[in-house]
Amino acid sequence: MSLKFAIIGCGRISPNHIAAAIENELEIVGLCDIVTENMEDKIVKFNLPKSTPTYTDYKELLEKEKPDLIAICTESGKHGQIALDCIEMGSHLIIEKPIALSLQEADAIIEKAKEKNVKVCACHQNRFNKSVQKIREAVEDERFGRLLHGAAHIRWNRGEDYYKQAPWRGTWEQDGGALMNQCIHNIDLLRWMMGDEITEVVGMTDNLKHGFMEAEDLGLALVKFGNGSYGIIEGTTNIYPTNLEETLYIFGDKGTVKAGGKSVNIIEEWQFSDQLDDPEEVKEKYQENPPNVYGFGHNPLYTDVIDAIKNDREPYVTAEDGRRALELVLAIYKSAAEGKSVKLPMEECSTLDFTGRFDN
Repeated sequence: MSLKFAIIGCGRISPNHIAAAIENELEIVGLCDIVTENMEDKIVKFNLPKSTPTYTDYKELLEKEKPDLIAICTESGKHGQIALDCIEMGSHLIIEKPIALSLQEADAIIEKAKEKNVKVCACHQNRFNKSVQKIREAVEDERFGRLLHGAAHIRWNRGEDYYKQAPWRGTWEQDGGALMNQCIHNIDLLRWMMGDEITEVVGMTDNLKHGFMEAEDLGLALVKFGNGSYGIIEGTTNIYPTNLEETLYIFGDKGTVKAGGKSVNIIEEWQFSDQLDDPEEVKEKYQENPPNVYGFGHNPLYTDVIDAIKNDREPYVTAEDGRRALELVLAIYKSAAEGKSVKLPMEECSTLDFTGRFDN
């Protein structure tokens, strides 16, 4: 029996979710958006039945449709409260990144989900990239030997047109800047590959050429991981004239890997002292060429979440994973704002703590 699925928020990222829901044979029982045209557009685009219920109030959707699984794709600042309301009604969740904009909300989601035995997946779909899965396998098999350092570079372009499409973008209340919106996927991968535990973060952020938005367009950070390795993060939306690359490097004393492409979907370097595989074959086999930076990860992520619901297990990407990515971005923000290193773990922090940071 297929699960009943609904989506809250039918903007820019929603087509990836709707396509994945259809591919995974979910029964779409409702769309919700405060802009009715957004829902009408998706019904036409995906050839959904004209009778598909549409709602401008998500609470009404929850009450009337009682979905088994909901994708939350609204502006980031609304993720937390909507998630809590959905969990209260017993719906399982896929929450677009970031899981929330404060650690307090992320913790509330995790706690309530446990209380209600609800599955919550943070939508870090790049974990499902073929290239990323291959790298993860090498990490888990300890082929890198001792991890030394890793680096995440996100060199993208976002102009004023992008921010004008949706006024919440770039605000502290509903979004954050380049690190929180564009770079969090690769930041998540770096933390995951380097052992998850972080002891200290040093960050610098600035708004160099996006004076029309509140948050940062450049973020740089050094990270010290619990296992003694280090991380470098460089995230920007200032690259002229278009997106340049998104790369992930992992360096160990017995291995070197570089993943690149539009969304870390191509292995560009693969060297291990154990010589268990042919680097050229690996590069050939574990590459994808997605049409955009969102990649191909939504479909397998949905497959995994459906299986997690049916078999009562944790999803591959958990709410805790979403919190870890959020915590690292907030730690960079905090370090940059205070001009000193920040120790982790952090219990409380929100994008709202940085309101006015770049106001002239």
